[in-house]
Amino acid sequence: MTQEFYSNGKLLLSGEYAVLDGALAWAIPTKFGQSLRISSNSTKQIAWKSVDEKDNIWFKGIYDLETLKEVTSTDHEISASLQNILSQAQKLNPDFLSGDDGFSIETALTFPRDWGLGSSSTLINNIAQWSNVDAHELLANTFGGSGYDIACAKHNKPILYALTDKSPVFKELDNTIAFSESLYFVYLNKKKNSRDGIAAYRERNIDIPALVEQITKLTNAMSSCTTITDFERLMTTHENLLSKTLDIPTVKSALFSDYKGAIKSLGAWGGDFILVTGSKNTPDYFKNKGYSVVLPYQKMIL
Repeated sequence: MTQEFYSNGKLLLSGEYAVLDGALAWAIPTKFGQSLRISSNSTKQIAWKSVDEKDNIWFKGIYDLETLKEVTSTDHEISASLQNILSQAQKLNPDFLSGDDGFSIETALTFPRDWGLGSSSTLINNIAQWSNVDAHELLANTFGGSGYDIACAKHNKPILYALTDKSPVFKELDNTIAFSESLYFVYLNKKKNSRDGIAAYRERNIDIPALVEQITKLTNAMSSCTTITDFERLMTTHENLLSKTLDIPTVKSALFSDYKGAIKSLGAWGGDFILVTGSKNTPDYFKNKGYSVVLPYQKMIL
């Protein structure tokens, strides 16, 4: 018997950091994601293989089916993380993996691992589907975080997302933006660890209620905006607010001070993708500065 699951990648357009404390965030599922294919075997083991968007193997591991102990792996850190996810799924559903003879498993990304589109969250959601457990619970028991990425993994439209009493609340939005042809995503050539960014945010002395209120207002305004001029103003306001909160320069002032459009960081600041406004000449500007991955909005959003 073979099973296959798929989860969407994600980008957070507004609400980074503050979403952890209950602020409303605006997130989009991406055309890129990850699949999980499970085939039964009779080895009493789990043979795991992970491949990237070019079908190159980036991780392999073999585990005892009953104990989940590693028999062999190509990366012990990744292996320990995978063992923990499977173990936590078993705790949520004791029937998971019981009474089986063994599995051959392959995960396949459709985007480069360093893009930061959710290689972890798509894996969590896929394993949650396989084990028939709640993906938000599984995330909370493993990597942690706000869970907006899990919501994107299972929804095919942009969402407004918030943690209310620590529980996820989300609403699907129409995926049409009147000025979408003026929006681009630019990859900053380095992956940012979200957990490091969260830890740095937690160390700051922040007026959380005030920040949550301001970010929620900006999210509502950005997600319902109808003109590019207003959207650029809101992007800049959001960026400046978090720059002051985090005591980190905006990405525009640090790297692209001569750029005429608006620029906003996405997710953990300092890496992954940024959102920029511009025209058909925008890709040339960033490519001339050494940033070769520039995707129009419609090529990114699902």
